[in-house]
Amino acid sequence: MQDSPQPAKRRRYDATFRAEALRLAGESRSTQAAARALNISPKLLYKWQKEALTPVAAARGAELDPATATELRQLRALARRQAQELDILKKAIAI
Repeated sequence: MQDSPQPAKRRRYDATFRAEALRLAGESRSTQAAARALNISPKLLYKWQKEALTPVAAARGAELDPATATELRQLRALARRQAQELDILKKAIAI
């Protein structure tokens, strides 16, 4: 009987690494490029981005109703897009 290879253990990433990965992904042109630079799976980075957008009401001790949570996610996405547009305009002015 052949020995099957041991499955790879999952790596654990601390909050500092996650925050830095999310910052890099936000500054990068693509999430996949940021994931490659950090040597992690793009799916994992997308998951972290989604979790960062989801309000953590339980940690604050309050429950958000679904409508408020949806609006919060939309506003955060809008703020992110506007920040990216502002960065693009700043770079265009510098040229």
